[in-house]
Amino acid sequence: MFKLSPDESFHFELVRLLAHTAYNGADVAEILIAAGEIVPGDFESWYAAFNRRAERVLSHVKDLKDPVSIRDAMFRASTYSRAADFFLHGNWDDPRIVSLWKRQAECFDKAIALLPVPGYRTHVKADGFDVPIIVFPAAKEGDRVKRPTIILGNGYDGSMEEIYHMHGAAALERGYNVVVYDGPGQPTVRRNQGLGFIHNWETVVSPILDFLETLSFVDMTKVGILGYSMGGYLAARAAAFDQRIAAVFQIDGLYDFTRTPIFSPEVGLGRFGDAKDLAGTLAMLDNPKVPTGLRWALGHGLWAFNAQTRAEFLEKAGKFSLEGVADRIKCPVFVGDAQDDMFFLGQPQLVAEALGDKATLVTLTKEDGAGEHCHVGTSRYTSALMYDWFEEKMVKA
Repeated sequence: MFKLSPDESFHFELVRLLAHTAYNGADVAEILIAAGEIVPGDFESWYAAFNRRAERVLSHVKDLKDPVSIRDAMFRASTYSRAADFFLHGNWDDPRIVSLWKRQAECFDKAIALLPVPGYRTHVKADGFDVPIIVFPAAKEGDRVKRPTIILGNGYDGSMEEIYHMHGAAALERGYNVVVYDGPGQPTVRRNQGLGFIHNWETVVSPILDFLETLSFVDMTKVGILGYSMGGYLAARAAAFDQRIAAVFQIDGLYDFTRTPIFSPEVGLGRFGDAKDLAGTLAMLDNPKVPTGLRWALGHGLWAFNAQTRAEFLEKAGKFSLEGVADRIKCPVFVGDAQDDMFFLGQPQLVAEALGDKATLVTLTKEDGAGEHCHVGTSRYTSALMYDWFEEKMVKA
């Protein structure tokens, strides 16, 4: 694949942003302009480039009259605001973490209000916290046909707004209801409730399922859950403890989070000295000798897991494993496998082995442009594969 930046992490994130173009979340030239303004490895230049894009798009909105034009602009401004925030989490006190998120949410809400069938935000009560969700009904108000429903959740660093563009809009096109959400550690809950990631994700998803049972347009026998990136573990964990989930999509398969390169003692965070030292941990965030991806993974990981040191981060992350849990999953599982995955290589095979005949292992390749982590840049192709599988296993079964 053509490299959009000589910095591997920046290249991946730029492709990830380009992927939003498939379902109206970005435009190609706007991403490429930002890419040309970014200094490899420089987090502040990344922020500045995408903040400029968001402000530029918003500057045009006052002149727009057509609701479709306004909707598309608001979706793009929301995406670029999220992008501007992405590499800022090494400093928890940075006020932009809050202000950018407020702007992206406001833009997104204005966009979804202008969909043919408007989406809406609400929240459900969990044990000690709230779960923010966005509901996208497949049909207009008054239509009481019970339809299949897909719950979509992101992973280590993504948001419920992003996952709408990756695979939520594709589900709506197929006549499925869609619900996207954030749980502890994910953007909205981490900011608004101060909660880091928890491994027992059923406590997040089960209240959403309780809510779906109150909706007249949801067929509760055909509810699938999709987990993106680390969300693959989260979705599978939820299915292990709540049998109302009829199918799981792991995009991609994740069996044990700490058995991934981020935590490797050879190439990951483990090679940089004492993990218990707070000063050393903070120094890593400003060390130019530490690769961009690891600096970001540490800074964001500490923030998302609400951890002060690498040791605390590792201790919490160590609970994110399907060992001793996978055998509780009774429903079919689509296990995505990216041929050239730089984060989860080998993990989908571990999931498939643990699940046996409940797993459908699907390897996507670079020949189709789908070999990168989460198959970024091939949302339409990946959605075709997994939703066709869902039709066969659930809808038409």
